[in-house]
Amino acid sequence: MKIKSPKDFWSGLMFLGFGLFFVIWAAIHYQMGTAVRMGPAYFPILLGGLLSVLGLAILLESFVVEGPPVPAFAFRPLILISVGCVLYGYLMKPLGLFVATLALVVVSAFGGHEFKWKEVLILYVILMLFSWLVFVRGLTLPFPLCPDFIANCPIR
Repeated sequence: MKIKSPKDFWSGLMFLGFGLFFVIWAAIHYQMGTAVRMGPAYFPILLGGLLSVLGLAILLESFVVEGPPVPAFAFRPLILISVGCVLYGYLMKPLGLFVATLALVVVSAFGGHEFKWKEVLILYVILMLFSWLVFVRGLTLPFPLCPDFIANCPIR
């Protein structure tokens, strides 16, 4: 059987893998419960199952529908967006929400087809304001806003 759409093949395989991982992981570590009295595994198993079904459909479609070939730099966006998310997680506590979000937006933007500083900075400002309003002000989550070495953060 020949793969006619490599892009669909790899994305379907990824969806199927992630879905099955979460179904198996939740089934092993948590109790399922029932539809009336849901356990902690109910939601991850349900979403993982739906993701697996979607992945299987896309994977099977890759053998039927002709698609464009995968370019040589296809993994660059995946790698840079993943690195941006990991940086965000590691930088949040020592450098605060402002710097961690800046690192996330700038590194992830390098994964796109074109990089424009003006667009990246506008996106950063919008994302920063939204994060601050929703998470810090609205939900009152104790996110550090400024780096640890700044004693008095001007924004609280």
